[in-house]
Amino acid sequence: MTVANAAALPAKRAGVGHWMSSYRAMLRWQLTDMRLLLPMTVLVQLLSGVGLVIGFGLLIPEMTQRLALYLSTGAVVVSLVIVGVIMGPQLIAQQKASGSYDFMWSLPVPRSSASAAWVTLNASIAIPGMLGALVAAILRYDVAFDVTLMVVPAVGLTLLTGTLLGYALAHGIPKPDITQLISQLLIFVIFGFSPVSYPIENLPGWLATVNEYLPFYPMANVVRDSLTDGIATNVGRSYLVLSIWAVLASVISAAVLRRRK
Repeated sequence: MTVANAAALPAKRAGVGHWMSSYRAMLRWQLTDMRLLLPMTVLVQLLSGVGLVIGFGLLIPEMTQRLALYLSTGAVVVSLVIVGVIMGPQLIAQQKASGSYDFMWSLPVPRSSASAAWVTLNASIAIPGMLGALVAAILRYDVAFDVTLMVVPAVGLTLLTGTLLGYALAHGIPKPDITQLISQLLIFVIFGFSPVSYPIENLPGWLATVNEYLPFYPMANVVRDSLTDGIATNVGRSYLVLSIWAVLASVISAAVLRRRK
């Protein structure tokens, strides 16, 4: 290659400015792609957060303050997680089936900016459901939350880890139908076998130990610690476990996406 031909090549785009413009462009892309589905999805999440609080309460005729705190904070966690872990992989599976997935990842933007846009989109969907669950718990059970500044890192890390887990699942499994089956299976794991809405002591010893290393109980533990006083334990360990899962999911997603041309 001659010096003249090399000089004619466009400069490689890099830097913070390029990353931010790519992030904004990918966020607009995601919002435009879901422009018809997004309002309904947010509404469904809001109603789901309220419904979880009220519905769980119907199973327990004599609701104590402690049980109400577990149920309401559990509904908050489910509202934060279900978008990234369940809905996110299904949406990406639909993109793969329709062909828009390959086009999106052929765009000349940093992979990390596209991932950050996806996390932002998930947050905009999940947070209304979280707030709806909190308001419903206050009105229905007269729950007195003890909100601390730790609610910001607790909610942020829970939302980030759940989104990245779904992200890794959706990108790591090549077949969309398998992705959808696994995401549906996770619904039963979260609701039935993870101590999100009830104390971990209710589980058999071996299953409680397993849940301490899975991400869903630590999510509930850190969020519960930021909203209540005295019912969350070993919170530092839960933050550590969540951080490990977030890093692991990020590494898997980055490795898969880096192989794409």
